[in-house]
Amino acid sequence: MSLNSSNYTVSIDQDWRLYKQDIAGSIAHARMLAKQGIITPEESEAICKGLTSIRWEMEHAKFPWKPELEDIHMNIEDRLKDKIGPVAGKLHTARSRNDQVALDLRMYTKEVAHEAAKDIAKLQSTFLDQAESNSDLVMPGYTHLQRAQPILLSHHLLAYVEMLQRDRKRFLQCISAADVLPLGSGALAGVPYPLDRYFVAKELGFSRISANSMDAVADRDFLVEYQSACAICMMHLSRFAEELVLWSSQEFSFVTLDVRFTTGSSIMPQKRNPDFAELARGKTGRVYGHLMSILTNLKGLPLTYNRDLQENKVGLFDAADTLLSTLNVFIDMIATMTVNADKLSCALGEGNILATDLADYLVAKGLPFREAHTVMKQVTDYATSQHKQVNQLSLGEYKLFSDDFSTDVMDISLKGSVDARDVPGGTASVRVKEALNEARKRLEMDKHD
Repeated sequence: MSLNSSNYTVSIDQDWRLYKQDIAGSIAHARMLAKQGIITPEESEAICKGLTSIRWEMEHAKFPWKPELEDIHMNIEDRLKDKIGPVAGKLHTARSRNDQVALDLRMYTKEVAHEAAKDIAKLQSTFLDQAESNSDLVMPGYTHLQRAQPILLSHHLLAYVEMLQRDRKRFLQCISAADVLPLGSGALAGVPYPLDRYFVAKELGFSRISANSMDAVADRDFLVEYQSACAICMMHLSRFAEELVLWSSQEFSFVTLDVRFTTGSSIMPQKRNPDFAELARGKTGRVYGHLMSILTNLKGLPLTYNRDLQENKVGLFDAADTLLSTLNVFIDMIATMTVNADKLSCALGEGNILATDLADYLVAKGLPFREAHTVMKQVTDYATSQHKQVNQLSLGEYKLFSDDFSTDVMDISLKGSVDARDVPGGTASVRVKEALNEARKRLEMDKHD
């Protein structure tokens, strides 16, 4: 197979996606040039009308793309010349493709980061809906994938609400990091024209302008921050995807996923595979790869612009697409999953899950915790040898290991275990109810961010 080296520098297959940002930036730039007397108002008007017409062509798939022009910027400029003639050449006054692409990327990053923050809030609300619908259900909590202590299912789901809250804050920080106007920096040194950069910033919704022209065209930290936020958020989604894979298996059967989020087997007709959750788990690695790619891409670049930076767009667009599509899948998948209460109840009857509560019982009788822990290890070993759970033992059997056991040991229960964890952040019903209410209030307040 022969390769066409003439296409090696072409990026239009990726950066066509920046057409809205590129046109918006060019319109603001043209208006500023007229305001400052660098071009005439008539020239600015012709440029803006031509750009608006080009945007319509692109939105309606009527734009005549030319790969030989390499990128989105030159395609638009060339088409503008077709439409309005030589005056189109005045648009690039006091501007370089270096500060132009930096502008487009910042605008795009602000938009996708805002969309991610919005979708994360929807996903948090979906988790809260499931937590509230199943607020009284007790399930096994796990460490090392071994049954450990009883917890409320709602407490488990609220853990993901907290993770997502951190994710949401990271994306809001990404918006702030990208919210710097680089236009006016030129190729690297600034431009010899009386620009009004603050006018352009206001037109395009930027809160501040760049302080150093060299840094402005070379900086891609905001992309690193965005892709890092994507990677961390995908990691959180992947953790719940793993739990869904386990919980929807016949071995657990804690939940049943809606048929839309499973697929059948090509050979085994009884199978319903949790493919959406598995794909989310798999796609996480791709987003990690994009983060490592941009970090590696940037680590050896001298100031200022280098063509290596063109490669950043591939990972940026794919990370954004992957994250946003995964968030939307999770919103629907979690909203429609069914919790199987009877299976949770069955799982609680195994694994000596009240052993820690029995150790705490002995502590309340005056035994040091380490001694109580040793006693309960002996009790659980005995119960296992008798094919029983610790809560199935008789008082006489308990007394084989400690005289501190008395009749009230028989009162220890799953509900009592849960409600005993009545500390801020604990799984007690009253604490979880408070946490649910606080999370709802926080979501309502966050709508104004």
